[in-house]
Amino acid sequence: MSLFKSASIVSLLTLLSRITGLVRELLIASTFGASALTDAFNVAFRIPNLFRRFFGEGAFSQAFVPVLAASKAQHGEAATKILIDDAATVLAWSLAVLSLIGVAAAPALVWAMASGLQQSPRGFEVAVVMTRWMFPYIAFMSMVALAAGVLNTWRRFAVPAATPVLLNLCMIGAAWLGAPWFKSMGLEPIYALAGGVLLGGVLQLVVQWLALKQLGLMPKISLRMQALRSAWADPGTKNILKLMGPALLGVSVAHISMLINTQIASRLMAGSVSWITYADRLMEFPTAMLGVAMGVVLMPQLAGARASGDTARYSAMLDWGLRLVVLLAVPCAVALMAFAKPLVAVLYHYGAMTDFDVQQITSALMGWGVGLVGIVAIKVLAPGYYANQDTKTPVRIAIAVLVITQLLNIGLVPVFAHAALTLSIGIGAMINAVWLLVGLLKRGSYKPEPGWGVFVLQVIAACALLMVFLMWANSAFNWTQLRSESFKRIWLLALVLLASAAIYFVALWAAGLKLRQFMRR
Repeated sequence: MSLFKSASIVSLLTLLSRITGLVRELLIASTFGASALTDAFNVAFRIPNLFRRFFGEGAFSQAFVPVLAASKAQHGEAATKILIDDAATVLAWSLAVLSLIGVAAAPALVWAMASGLQQSPRGFEVAVVMTRWMFPYIAFMSMVALAAGVLNTWRRFAVPAATPVLLNLCMIGAAWLGAPWFKSMGLEPIYALAGGVLLGGVLQLVVQWLALKQLGLMPKISLRMQALRSAWADPGTKNILKLMGPALLGVSVAHISMLINTQIASRLMAGSVSWITYADRLMEFPTAMLGVAMGVVLMPQLAGARASGDTARYSAMLDWGLRLVVLLAVPCAVALMAFAKPLVAVLYHYGAMTDFDVQQITSALMGWGVGLVGIVAIKVLAPGYYANQDTKTPVRIAIAVLVITQLLNIGLVPVFAHAALTLSIGIGAMINAVWLLVGLLKRGSYKPEPGWGVFVLQVIAACALLMVFLMWANSAFNWTQLRSESFKRIWLLALVLLASAAIYFVALWAAGLKLRQFMRR
């Protein structure tokens, strides 16, 4: 299967996941609006997701997948299966201990994440309760990340890309059916969402575990202390743990930034955390469909190319990935900046969501648009380092960018309020991506193929036409006043998006760009 076909499958399934995720957010927004209780849920949900980045698809995957791919290329599948068993055993024991500590320390975690919630004592109490219920979600999702790493290394991309849909379906059911049921029993309705999160984690693990069983790769996790000692002594496990050290620091830096921003948002106007969360959901469409999809496909392939000494293939895959970033992420960034309000209005402007909320979410979304290209590019560039089993360099860059981001917050928050938080992260992402790219070029690991100058000019010309059209479409209709005509507004959005795609790709064709070249890799 070609890289393009693999990335397309992951992208389409990720799109399905993001669509169901958007339906989830729409239902939650319509049911609960933006309030202290929704802020409480969003903070409580971020806590397990933060730790999941350490033990799941963040630091663990960054260390596990390159070692796994190298083991498969150099030692064969039998030896690699032993590595999978040992890594799963060490991970399972670590997660059990972490879950117990997290449940006990929930009040401290909520305070550390968003102490501003104490302005509403009820909101803080609800956040603590939901954190305790959702914290074990970390364990399920971290084991899911291990399973996904194995499946992706064996080029079985579909199941890991599709299973996040299960979480969204569980949360949709919780908001639609669970919330009224909880209310009828005298319980806080928003507690139903915590139950949906936990159930979604269980279902994702079951599905991926069954996929591993079909390949004969389901991990054997031992509960004996002797087996744990043996797993810990495995050279492959030691290498994973060694690489996880810098990777943990890197993830920590990213989440320290998120923690600081959440703290700032929690001290701004009520609803600020939720406005940023809703904008983040829209931003995840292009970042997941482009950046995450390419990162998932490229990581094991880059690691395999490095392990086998094929430097030409390694460089060519990076070049292909970066060209796709420019081809697809730049027009998406243009859309987020020039057409943000219609996107927010059509997708969120229902039920308890007000015109004021729409405007605040729009401001946050435009901030994300500034850094979208950088955010997506990092998903391609960082695996270039991880494939070399270098997790230290991206961390050094991330630390410097963290400082820059928070300095930007000092100057931007008094002017742009909550929107400054997304804008500063976007600017930081652009700096991070350029820094990673320069590092790969200096090492000689990445050698750009001919034609980049003409290609960039073609994309810029097409995006200029796209921006003119989107700015016209943004002002030609009053998107918030069309709230009572929801179907008309949805059709208008669909027509504008289809016309935008046609304008962009026809402009590229007229400029002489041959899209077929991207499908051959």
